[in-house]
Amino acid sequence: MRITHEIEITPTAVILDGQTLTQTETGEKMLIELYRQYANDYPKFFKLDTLSRLGFIAAELLLKAEGATRFVPTEDRAVILANRSASIKNDTDYLETISEGNYYPSPALFVYTLPNIVTGEIAIRNKYLAETAFYVLDKPEQLTPIIETTLNAEHSELNSAIVGWCECNNANSFYAKLQIIWKN
Repeated sequence: MRITHEIEITPTAVILDGQTLTQTETGEKMLIELYRQYANDYPKFFKLDTLSRLGFIAAELLLKAEGATRFVPTEDRAVILANRSASIKNDTDYLETISEGNYYPSPALFVYTLPNIVTGEIAIRNKYLAETAFYVLDKPEQLTPIIETTLNAEHSELNSAIVGWCECNNANSFYAKLQIIWKN
């Protein structure tokens, strides 16, 4: 497998293929700034939870670096992400809407209590028809054998994948390290 592009996002920095991108905001506001600067054509972005925004922006920047033909349906690229805390930020926010004496569960928050929503958003945005998966693991290194097995499956038509670690504990505490990898 070979890595062609890599991005790392923290609440204060974005490093794409070894180059630091300039931004003026931090935390969740930085994700919005990056969206407006580099994507700005997916209005659903503003409904997404922070974990989904983080993964979405990371994938957008990777794909721009790749210069890929966008929005053409493809069955040969997977999206495989993982983290340690699943959707804890949104789970906590949702729990607050069903507290004792204030039982008004939020359907808008409920949908994001599944961490795999981020992989689905990336696939929908880019018309990827192949596998998407989100794993809850202890360490990023545990994702490597999963990626290798997925890409090298006997009857797999996959040629590449967007893979990585996408962690969000709250609106201002997150980390993403995603890569585009190719089979050969």
